[in-house]
Amino acid sequence: MNHGNGSATVPDEEFWDARYAERDRIWSGNPNAVLVREVHDRAPGSALELGCGEGADAIWLATQGWRVTAVDVSGVALGRAAEQAAAVGVADRIDWQRRDLAVSFPEGSFDLVSAQFLHQPGEIFREGILRTAVAAVAPGGVLLIVGHAGVPPWEHDHEHDHDDAHPVEQFPTTQEVLTALALPPEEWEVQLSEEFARVHNGPDGQPVERIDAALKVRRRG
Repeated sequence: MNHGNGSATVPDEEFWDARYAERDRIWSGNPNAVLVREVHDRAPGSALELGCGEGADAIWLATQGWRVTAVDVSGVALGRAAEQAAAVGVADRIDWQRRDLAVSFPEGSFDLVSAQFLHQPGEIFREGILRTAVAAVAPGGVLLIVGHAGVPPWEHDHEHDHDDAHPVEQFPTTQEVLTALALPPEEWEVQLSEEFARVHNGPDGQPVERIDAALKVRRRG
């Protein structure tokens, strides 16, 4: 849930710390619905969450018995997430790590790697992270990617207002994500590839319908 700030002048750490500091809570506190649906019947193991935000997904996974490494660029968000994990009683099951994923990536392999709404300006950034995430999936493990697909309605009138320093954020389809990952079919099985409509709040708080994309792939082994 770590969305890019769209600026080449403000580091992501500063942007997101300031954003989270504006309010006591940014996100709903509920785990993402696709994650719950796709993971609830899997045997718990090790999980890596990329862009964990305030920790709802990581905490839910921990309550299901998973050992979680949860990564975000914002120290404010991670502090908030750690407090909630302690309140729920799963602090010992989650390793919170502050990282800029464009610079460093957690070591090890995981039975589940989850990237929920990990968007950044320009898909070179996101594709690079997701390719690294592929390598972190253990044999028999899965990579679950959920994100927006297509430009949001409020951006249609501003697509030409951005210069090279402020690139328009890209929202690929599931097929575009799969193509970018270039997974060898003899090594990977596509278990889910779908796009679906969901109501989001726009910048002014108005409800708008957006298309989300979900992709789940399993490493054979």
